[in-house]
Amino acid sequence: MTVRRCAAALAVATVVLGGAAPAAFADGTAPSSPAKTLPQGLYGTKDPAYDGVWRQSLALLAQSTVGVKPAAQAVTWLTGQQCDTGAFPSYRPDAAKPCDAKTMLDTNATAAAIQALVALGDHADAVKKGVSWLKTVQNADGGWAYNPGGKSDANSTSIVIGALAAAGEKPADAKSAVKDGQGGKSPLDALLTFAMPCDSTPGSGAFAYQPDLKTSKLYANSDASAAAVTASYGKGLAATAGHPDAKGTTCEKATTPEQAAHNGAAYLARTMAPSGHLNSMMPGAENQPDYGNTADAVVALATDGQEAQAKASLQWLEKNASGWAKENGPAAYAQLVLAANATGADPRKFGGADLVSQLNATGPTPAGTQAADQTKQAEADEKKDDSSSKSVWWIVGVFFVASVGVGFLVSARKKNAQK
Repeated sequence: MTVRRCAAALAVATVVLGGAAPAAFADGTAPSSPAKTLPQGLYGTKDPAYDGVWRQSLALLAQSTVGVKPAAQAVTWLTGQQCDTGAFPSYRPDAAKPCDAKTMLDTNATAAAIQALVALGDHADAVKKGVSWLKTVQNADGGWAYNPGGKSDANSTSIVIGALAAAGEKPADAKSAVKDGQGGKSPLDALLTFAMPCDSTPGSGAFAYQPDLKTSKLYANSDASAAAVTASYGKGLAATAGHPDAKGTTCEKATTPEQAAHNGAAYLARTMAPSGHLNSMMPGAENQPDYGNTADAVVALATDGQEAQAKASLQWLEKNASGWAKENGPAAYAQLVLAANATGADPRKFGGADLVSQLNATGPTPAGTQAADQTKQAEADEKKDDSSSKSVWWIVGVFFVASVGVGFLVSARKKNAQK
């Protein structure tokens, strides 16, 4: 989801600054810095300045869905990025140095890290601190901005909802503080403000990234729609399939998060039906497939119960996404693993490729896998049973020999008595 985060950040910069997208980001990838020495335990080889915590969190979260136990140093690297306040920055190169006013705190990175740490287990304190910090930077409308202090956007609000849900919180109860007559809103309330009405426009039922800063109009955004659909059901990055959506791709008036989620999923299904994928929405980019957002949309469609389109788009990814994943590294592999997981597909047999092995290869060697651990346990049990069996037969043998000896002794005594 590196692509998604870069796109979101760049969209904000473009709106605020009125500039065009830099050529280096035209395809949604961040520039790499091979000359830098990367930290031990970090996944990927590209410059982590903008997505270090994000890609690490997604890698660990994806591994957890398939029973992979990551290396201890990979987990330690992630937890070491957390500031004393509970927030996570996008990346801080010197984790030994305390976070200060210059540290760029990141709600998306924090929310992703929380979801990963919950999945890994045994990180209750870090999770609690992260959730507490997120609540302190919630906007009055109930949503969150990419960086604290900005206007709420659908993507950031959605990923925080996933973090709250993962941590055992009820997103509907996470109300913003009331001040000067404003506040008291939940993140689900905020998502409804990004939902477009049902009308005759191509974007009917979609979610916008955020209202236009000048006109307040909403414009359909596939990336935001995918994120918001999943979050409107109170689910996170590793969401699984929901009940079949009997409403299909019809759009209806939405007054609840679930109704808005259906509309958003219907918009995605209609948009993806002709080709199986979404197209890039990056400013300055050519009209080309957007693999990352397509993977996110698969998760959203599966969550809403749009099974047929979810599986059709997953099959498109199986045929076409290998080059993209190889170029973009751990976050991209993680996206595909999560998309496969959401539809019930096997990520180890993804278009002839083993996504799990490919993801694992981008970071430190995992400590083990659930399957391997089960095999080891079975072998240990077998050896134990074999050993026990041998012990039993040894005891039987001893008793047999002893009984034979006793028999000879009794027989000898009888013969002596007869004499």
